[in-house]
Amino acid sequence: MTQNEDLRENMLRQVLEHLSQQSENQYLKILTSLAEVATTNGHKLLSISSNYDAQMKSLLRIVRIFCHVFRIGPSSPSNGIDMGYNGNKTPRSQVFKPLELLWHSLDEWLVLIATELMKNKKDSTDITSILLKQKGQDQDGTSIPAFEPPGPGSYENLSTGTGESKPDALGGKQEASADCQDVISMTANRLSAVIQAFYMCCSCQMPPGMTSPRFIEFVCKHDEVLKCFVNRNPKIIFDHFHFLLECPELMSRFMHIIKAQPFKDRCEWFYEHLHSGQPDSDMVHRPVNENDILLVHRDSIFRSSCEVVSKANCAKLKQGIAVRFHGEEGMGQGVVREWFDILSNEIVNPDYALFTQSADGTTFQPNSNSYVNPDHLNYFRFAGQILGLALNHRQLVNIYFTRSFYKHILGIPVNYQDVASIDPEYAKNLQWILDNDISDLGLELTFSVETDVFGAMEEVPLKPGGGSILVTQNNKAEYVQLVTELRMTRAIQPQINAFLQGFHMFIPPSLIQLFDEYELELLLSGMPEIDVNDWIKNTEYTSGYEREDPVIQWFWEVVEDITAEERVLLLQFVTGSSRVPHGGFANIMGGSGLQNFTIAAVPYTPNLLPTSSTCINMLKLPEYPSKEILKDRLLVALHCGSYGYTMA
Repeated sequence: MTQNEDLRENMLRQVLEHLSQQSENQYLKILTSLAEVATTNGHKLLSISSNYDAQMKSLLRIVRIFCHVFRIGPSSPSNGIDMGYNGNKTPRSQVFKPLELLWHSLDEWLVLIATELMKNKKDSTDITSILLKQKGQDQDGTSIPAFEPPGPGSYENLSTGTGESKPDALGGKQEASADCQDVISMTANRLSAVIQAFYMCCSCQMPPGMTSPRFIEFVCKHDEVLKCFVNRNPKIIFDHFHFLLECPELMSRFMHIIKAQPFKDRCEWFYEHLHSGQPDSDMVHRPVNENDILLVHRDSIFRSSCEVVSKANCAKLKQGIAVRFHGEEGMGQGVVREWFDILSNEIVNPDYALFTQSADGTTFQPNSNSYVNPDHLNYFRFAGQILGLALNHRQLVNIYFTRSFYKHILGIPVNYQDVASIDPEYAKNLQWILDNDISDLGLELTFSVETDVFGAMEEVPLKPGGGSILVTQNNKAEYVQLVTELRMTRAIQPQINAFLQGFHMFIPPSLIQLFDEYELELLLSGMPEIDVNDWIKNTEYTSGYEREDPVIQWFWEVVEDITAEERVLLLQFVTGSSRVPHGGFANIMGGSGLQNFTIAAVPYTPNLLPTSSTCINMLKLPEYPSKEILKDRLLVALHCGSYGYTMA
């Protein structure tokens, strides 16, 4: 039944769940049978001759059903005491015994591949010959039995489908050597699917939220081979390595590979796992229950929405949102979009004192003085819920935050460059301290600063005993970082915590860390629109450039040609902000007030990149000899140097 694709998995689960509840013996018999079928399918999957898609889907389907039945059994454990992989010889643990054969085969496969990788010699091709022979037999229609992997260093027992062992079946080491690089490509997906099954079986024996120690040990043991799999085919991460999302320790090992994957692929993975625990999408749609409708008042939309969302069932909100304005009949996605749009504006409404505008007037930062509103922490939690709900349901919000606040949401440490969003002058002072020798300047700075604490100026130590520790050339970097953390994090820590409490009700931290702060802004607020004509109209030229110069004309042609994302990067590269203020480019702010976008001439030398001075919104554009070179150098600068500040 489990291998009959015509039977829906959900229906099969329900049948086996019902049968399992009849008696303990019936329960154990069903589980043992499922484990045996899974083991047989797993060995078929490990045979290169088998149909990968069919066997992979069959194995994972059976294992999902097995894990489901195991969890709902008559004596399903609520803690780690009766776990099969913790060494207990209970009847429950015995149902996993058939699967141990499959896990043993998996382990030997990975050890074998690791050995081949370590040899790194042209004559280390026995496994290649055998695998390619298996593949050839499959194409000829020969039936091949389940794969029995060899012990490390021995190939004699490897099944070739004929019962014979012929390591050099293809003849000649040179020919096999040419295909040695394909071994991992041929096996990685199959082994990764079995790894996924192994993880599922380990996890179903652990309490919720805990990763199996056995599985962590397994990943650490085969770390190099798994990274090799992923490096050669990153799609494996999204298809099979789901365990990374549930175990920060393991995720950190692969994060650099994950972050290198296309934004679109990570978005798809994000939403696939965000919605993985929700009811099957093929279930019959049911009308919205009247009790689940969020009934809000237009004239008090912020407070009434806060009240109804706080009382609503979180699980149901994840599944869907239905909003109705009091006294109005309209419902549907249009009303939901309007609700999010209005709430976006209300969240940053100065009357609530929750957020304050950044220095450039286009983004918002939590207000350190929000305590003037007695309900401010409840409101921050509500704001987090709204943004989490919007992201969950792919609804864009009409609000943009400072880069530092997106970092707080992602758990990324802030740095002194982030201070520029709230105090550009102070950020320049910190930069100056880092760039200059302060040994003999007599600044007399200590690790203690005066700051606003609940409306009164107080001396706050940056670390214990900070008031008596002088800032020196040797410790100035630590001073700058601690000052940054005080102004950007510690000063608004309660607000951040309250916001994240609401946000994480709908968006798990493990999932959101797939993105950086710029990508998070795109997910929440979408790509900002940039009017290139308005940009051209409000640009000034200096140091020898004029509007009619060929380089300037090439520049604007390139701006027209590049993608919307790259235009945003260009704006951020020059101004430090990805947002155009209300009223357009005429209202862009600099360090000392209104400051137009400016392009300055720089003498050309080969390979010279454009640079910028963000405090005065100036692009320093070399006098490139052609449009093609200009475009190439500009794109390199945008994609490799869009973040970070230095002194001009």
